[in-house]
Amino acid sequence: MTPTPHRYFIINKPANMVSQFVSPDDVGLLGDLAFDFPEGIHAIGRLDGHSEGLLILTTNKKVTNLLFQGEVAHKRTYWVNVGHHVSDKTLHKLRTGIGIQIKGGIEYVTAPCEVEIIPRPEILLPHSSESWEGVPNTWLEITLTEGKFHQIRKMVRTAGHRCKRLIRTSIEDLELGDLVAGGVKEIEEKEFFRLLKIDNWK
Repeated sequence: MTPTPHRYFIINKPANMVSQFVSPDDVGLLGDLAFDFPEGIHAIGRLDGHSEGLLILTTNKKVTNLLFQGEVAHKRTYWVNVGHHVSDKTLHKLRTGIGIQIKGGIEYVTAPCEVEIIPRPEILLPHSSESWEGVPNTWLEITLTEGKFHQIRKMVRTAGHRCKRLIRTSIEDLELGDLVAGGVKEIEEKEFFRLLKIDNWK
C-alpha cells in the first residue's frame, strides 16, 4: 500500500491565536482558520499567542528534528515594534549578545544576531498593539538562529524597550511574502525543503 504523501503549508498566524489545534483554554486555535487541513497536520515550532506571522504546518513528523535539531542552525527573521527610539549602543548590545533569563532562572547570553532599524513595513495592516499614545516607537528587523522561550521579547526588554508587536517573516528562504493574516499557502515538498535549505529530508 502506497503511503499518503506528506503535505506542507505556511500560514500567516494572526495575533491572539495559539499555535495549536486543541487547547483546554478559551483561545483562538489554528482550526479556526478558514481552511480544510488534512488529518495529522501539526505546527512546526511555535509563535506565542500574541505574536504573528510565518508558521509551518505539515503532516511530516520529521520536519521538527530536521529544522530545529540538525547540525546547521536555520535563520529566522522577525519584524519587531518597540517603544521609544533605539540607540546605536542598544543595537550593539542586541547584535553582540545580551543577558536574558531562561528556564530555571538561569542567566543566558544570546548569540550574536543581525539587528537593523527599518521603516514600518507598508505591507502590515494597522494593529491595536501599535497604539503608543504619543510615545515614539521603533521598528526593528531581527535575524537569529536560536529560539529560546520568548527570546526576542526578553532581549528587547532587557535592553530597555517594550515589545508591542512581533511578526516572523521568514525561516531561511521560506518567506511570508504578501500572505494576509489568517492566510494559508500549500508548498510542494521539494520546494519546501529547498527553501528551508534542508538536503537530508528523504
